[in-house]
Amino acid sequence: MLQPHVQPIAPMLERLFKLTQHGTTAGREVQAGCTTFAAMAYILAVNPAILAAAGMPVAGLITVTAVSAAVSTLLMACFTNFPLALAPGMGINAYFAYTVCVGLGVPWQQALGLVFINGLAFLALSLSGVREKIINVIPYQLKMAITAGIGLFIAFIGLQNGGLITASPATMVTHGPLGAPPVLLCFAGILLTLVLMVRRARGVIILSILIITLTGLLVPDGHGGTVTKWPTSFVSPPASMADTFLALEFGYFQVDPLKATTVVLTLLLIAIFDNVGTLIGVTHRAGLLDKDGKLPGAGRALAADSLGVIASALFGTSNVVSYIESASGVEAGGRTGLVGVTVALLFIAALFFTPLIAAIPAVATAPALIVVGVFMFQSVAQIDLHDLREVGPAFIIILATPLTYSIAEGIGLGLVAYTIVHLATGRAKQTPVLVYILAAVFAVHLFRDLWTYVAR
Repeated sequence: MLQPHVQPIAPMLERLFKLTQHGTTAGREVQAGCTTFAAMAYILAVNPAILAAAGMPVAGLITVTAVSAAVSTLLMACFTNFPLALAPGMGINAYFAYTVCVGLGVPWQQALGLVFINGLAFLALSLSGVREKIINVIPYQLKMAITAGIGLFIAFIGLQNGGLITASPATMVTHGPLGAPPVLLCFAGILLTLVLMVRRARGVIILSILIITLTGLLVPDGHGGTVTKWPTSFVSPPASMADTFLALEFGYFQVDPLKATTVVLTLLLIAIFDNVGTLIGVTHRAGLLDKDGKLPGAGRALAADSLGVIASALFGTSNVVSYIESASGVEAGGRTGLVGVTVALLFIAALFFTPLIAAIPAVATAPALIVVGVFMFQSVAQIDLHDLREVGPAFIIILATPLTYSIAEGIGLGLVAYTIVHLATGRAKQTPVLVYILAAVFAVHLFRDLWTYVAR
């Protein structure tokens, strides 16, 4: 009897993901995928908590979050072979829940309809090549600033998650309780990760996460327990997402066409530049930008994340976006779409092992984010620090990205500054027309409150 031909897994992965061409191996890619997933798994708990404020049924939101992340990440892997992971975006989910649903009083079903329309517009801009032109037209110096700014942003998030910094009514931010055992554990984790990186150990980031998680079983949290909570069970069945699947409605355009259009345009603006910023930052660290700072295959990446937004609305969540935590997988050696396939499979597996995933404390993933931020910040060395026309706008991007807590607004402020400085110093003709258009759009968006003062 003839045996069916089964292609060996290694050659198949090589053919699909061109591992040798990218200087990587299947094992390294899977390890990088595990690292990215560990850094962004918090979204499984955080996204449902935020969307619940919109009145959405809580029971199935973990499933919705995981499935949306898995599908959109697979789309990115298959379309582009980039090591990017996607999931419902932080910031956009808060805008969806608190501004659109709570603030404007839009029912969540109709808000999902607005997300769907935003996704269609997103896709149209991607297929028309507009979004790819936006990526390519951003000056190289600003691209390096975006990478460095995202590095500070991701490190800022890590410092918050680890308790090393906290909010302050007097100074906005201050140091956390540095003598507290959980904070000390986080700081020790940063040092451990840096030392292992310098010594070029294998699987540094995922190894440090595991070490800190296990050590946390012995470290008191100051509330009568330990930093890492032993899970009550290891396996749990996934909840149904029937309450949100295909629940979107489109009636809000009839109720208030102006507000509906404003919401769609706001979602579009945030999503475009959050995704563009992350795409530039992560692919630069992965060595995927060419010598002119352009990203080959950017059109496919933009189409993939557009389809991901449409799918997220159908499943029942706010926009998916490319995650800056993908940079942690890149620093772990990830270079291809096999990273995304690994992340997608882990999101699906997490539906059955949610208690185990939830046991990883924030202080265990925080050092990974901080160290990744260090590596991304190294791109600042490629900025011409002697030309104020370049370094000024670049500095604004780097500083504003973490402090506004928004990649999009950091880019916007930098583009506005870049345009005005170049106009005022005799470089108007050297600045592409599309840069002026982008700066004008951002100026209207960022300084929209000006009209309120003018009207007074």
